[in-house]
Order: sequence, then structure tokens, then C-alpha cells
Amino acid sequence: MSSHPKPATTGLRSVPLSRARRWAAVSVLTASLLVITMDMTILNIALPEMAAELHPTSDQQLWIIDVYSLILAGLLVSFAAIADRWGRKKMLLLGYAIFGGASLLVLFANSAESVIAIRGLLGIGGAMIMPITLSLIRVIFTDPRERATALSIWAAVSGLGAAVGPLIGGLLLEYFSWHAAFLINVPLMLAGVVAGILILPESKVAQPGRWDAIAAILSLVGMTLLVWAIKTFGKEASFAVPEALVAFAAGAALLAWFIVRCMRSDAPLLELRLFRNRAFSAGVIAALGSTFALVAALLLIAQWMQLVDGASPVEAGVRLFPVALAGAVASLAAPPLAQLIGARAVLAGGVGFAGVGMLIIGLQPGTLTNLTVIIALTFVGAGTGSLAIGSAMIMHGSPEEKAGNAGALEETSYELGAVLGVAILGSISALLYRAEFAGSGLLAGIDPALAAQSEESLGAAIAIADELQRPDLAHEAGVSFTHAMQATGIAGGAIMLAVAVLVFFTTPKGTDVSAASH
Repeated sequence: MSSHPKPATTGLRSVPLSRARRWAAVSVLTASLLVITMDMTILNIALPEMAAELHPTSDQQLWIIDVYSLILAGLLVSFAAIADRWGRKKMLLLGYAIFGGASLLVLFANSAESVIAIRGLLGIGGAMIMPITLSLIRVIFTDPRERATALSIWAAVSGLGAAVGPLIGGLLLEYFSWHAAFLINVPLMLAGVVAGILILPESKVAQPGRWDAIAAILSLVGMTLLVWAIKTFGKEASFAVPEALVAFAAGAALLAWFIVRCMRSDAPLLELRLFRNRAFSAGVIAALGSTFALVAALLLIAQWMQLVDGASPVEAGVRLFPVALAGAVASLAAPPLAQLIGARAVLAGGVGFAGVGMLIIGLQPGTLTNLTVIIALTFVGAGTGSLAIGSAMIMHGSPEEKAGNAGALEETSYELGAVLGVAILGSISALLYRAEFAGSGLLAGIDPALAAQSEESLGAAIAIADELQRPDLAHEAGVSFTHAMQATGIAGGAIMLAVAVLVFFTTPKGTDVSAASH
């Protein structure tokens, strides 16, 4: 092992880095990932204060939240393919610069439109960063055992970011304005650029083949339309939304064209033949399934804690922390545990664990308590620790020259899992809440327009109950929401257990992520 490693790779094969430099690279890559995942949830806390100052319409509020993930999902594949050709380190540093620069623009944001534009730019930066953090870990760590450990750190930090977001957001809002939720990214990204220049190696594919511009457009437009349609179905809690149905059909058709084009190409934009490797497929299914449960559970439970149980945003952030902690511990424990009982058992068992966590919420007799919710969340968090093994299986099942493709597919599965979780489980919850609350008979004597708003969301129902001085209305809305969330927990838990069985039978027996790649 060279004590004076060269900073670049001239072709596909990476020049070995010293042990200290490898782990320093992991710290840079995971720190930047922490910022990206934190940014997905930090805004949920800042939104009410931002709305009070900028007065966005309800549609604009949705775009402020959604535009980030829409653009991120649409660009992941293209940016991973560009990075393979141009250089992964260059792409990552450009992503850091765009993310930090866009965050700084919030100082000049004085309208909802400007915040939407900034969130869009953050999505572009995030799409440059997320898959590259994975592909660089795959390239830097040639030893599979070391790589499994590095990926478990990556998975632990990814989970931490999502849970730390609301806590940091709440603390920032205690002392600063909502602008701080953006500005916190600036020094972190600046540090990332400096550390990246000094520590990270360059890596690119020696003969990547020609760039397929048509496939890039198909993946961008198809993925964006599909994600937007699923989000719209979720928000309306109905499939009878003509524009979303059209978008879904168009998105699915474009992605089908994209898949056919990639399968027929000698140099595909996205190497879909990776799915022929069963361990790779199992890792992707587990990634999609785990985020499906985690994101939906966090969304519903954060609302329950604040609107039903009366927690402040900071208190809710603190109460959600066991998820992150359990996820981080489970991620770090996953590789050694896989050595003992096998990767297949750890991966499927983790997804099953998350499913049990969701069932606990649904099956508690009597009134749902905060203790039950925290125990359930700890199970869900511990279950997502299996993603460390999922990540290792995805990277283990892909050759080094396809590391960018593997990273893009893994990140896309996270994005899709999150969107589907919120849409499907969120819709089930909204429909059940509406049915029970409307059937209570308490809305009979109030203005039909207010009654309709109360049925739309728990937040609206509580605000209207306060306005009308009807505590009985607020109580009934809380009870209806809790029952809906519990029923959703049973549905989500059942889906997760089914995914766990699928993952178990898809993973080849004897899969070892610490063995040498073939």
C-alpha cells in the first residue's frame, strides 16, 4: 500500500489510497450526505413561520416541499451517468457549490416563488451529491469487508440526517428566523468543497460509451411525472384526479421507453442488467421498502405528537430521535451481525422489524400512548439499519465501472419508497380519518365550507375548533386521526412483512457482502 497515494485515477481502476485517507474520505462523503438528508425534513418545521411571512397559497406550500424531491428524483440517473464520464469528484464538488450557493440565495428570497426556485436549485445540487457519495465509497474501498463497514456508516448517517432535521430546525427557529434553515447549509458545504479538494480521489470510467441524450430526457421527464402523479394521488386521497392520471400514464410510458432503450443499448445510460444479480435486486427492494415505512411513519407520528399529544416542534424532534439512534446503532451492528447469521437474515429481518414497529402502533389496545409510539418508532428505526446490508449488497453486486449506476438506482429506490409511502399510507390514513370524523355527527351544525376543511386535515380541524370554541370538535378530530393512524400502521406493517418475505426469498442463500467480488 503506497504511503504517498496519488490523488487521481487515470482510468477505471482506482489507485489505492492509504487507510487514513480512505476513512477521511468516508467522513467527507457522509458529512455531506447528512446535510442533504437533513434538508429533506428541516423545512417541515420551518414551513409555518415561512408561510406566516410570505403568505404562499396552499399550492405554493406544496411546491416548496415537493419541488426538491421531484427534481432530485428526475436528475439522479443523468447526473450519475455524467459523473462516470466527467469525473465523480468534479461532479460532487459542483454539487456542493450549487447546494451552498442556492442556500445563500435565501437572503434575497422575499416571495413564495423565490423559495420554490431555491428549493429547485437545492434539488439539482442534491442529485449531484447523493449517488456520487455511494459510487465513490464503492471505488475507494476495494476490500469488501471495509466497504461493508463504510456503507454501514453511510446508512447510519443517512438515517440520522432525516431525524436530526426536525430537531435542528426546531432549535434554529427558537433563536433565528426561518432563513436559518437554509443558511446552515452554507458553511457546511464550503467545508465540504475544501475537504473534498484535499482528500477525495478523482474517479471516472475509462470507456463509458456515448452519452444517450434521449434516454436522459426520458428518465428526467418520466420520473418527474411519475413522482408528481403519485404525490398528487396521495394528497387528494383519491385516484380520480384527471391531470394526475394523465401524468402517471405519460410518466410510466416514458420510463417504459427508457427501460427498453437501455436494455437494447451497448452503452446504456443506466445499466438495468444489474437486476439480473439477485443480491442486487434484494438490496434495492429492501431500500424501497424500508423508506416506504420510515418516511410515512415519521410524517404521521410527527403530526400526532404535535396536534394530538400537544408536543412543541422541538419536543417532537426530541421524541423522534430514538428512530435515528436505533437506526444508527443497527446500521453499525449490521455488518458484524451479517457475519454471524448471514446477510439474508439481517436484511429480511430488518425489514420485518420495521413492519413489527408499525403493527405495534396499530395493535395497542385502548388509548394510544406516547410510550407505545416511541417503542414502535425504535423498532422502525432499528429495522432501517438493515439498509447498511442492502447498500453493501447493491454495491457488492455491481462491478466498479457500474458504481455510478448502482448508486443512482439505490438513491432512486429511496426516493420512490418515500413518495410511495407518503402517498399510499398517507391516503389510507386521510380516507379513514375523513370517514370517522364525518360520521361522528359533530360537523352537522357548522358552516359546510368549514366542515369540508375540517375533514381535509387534522391541523385544519383543530384550528377551526379553536376558532369556534368547540373543544369537543378538536377532541373528536384527534381521536379520528389516532384511529386512522393505527389502522394505517396495521396496513403498513402487513406490507412491510410481505416485503421482508420477498427480500428473504430474493436474496441468494449464503450471500456474503464481505467476500471478494466476482
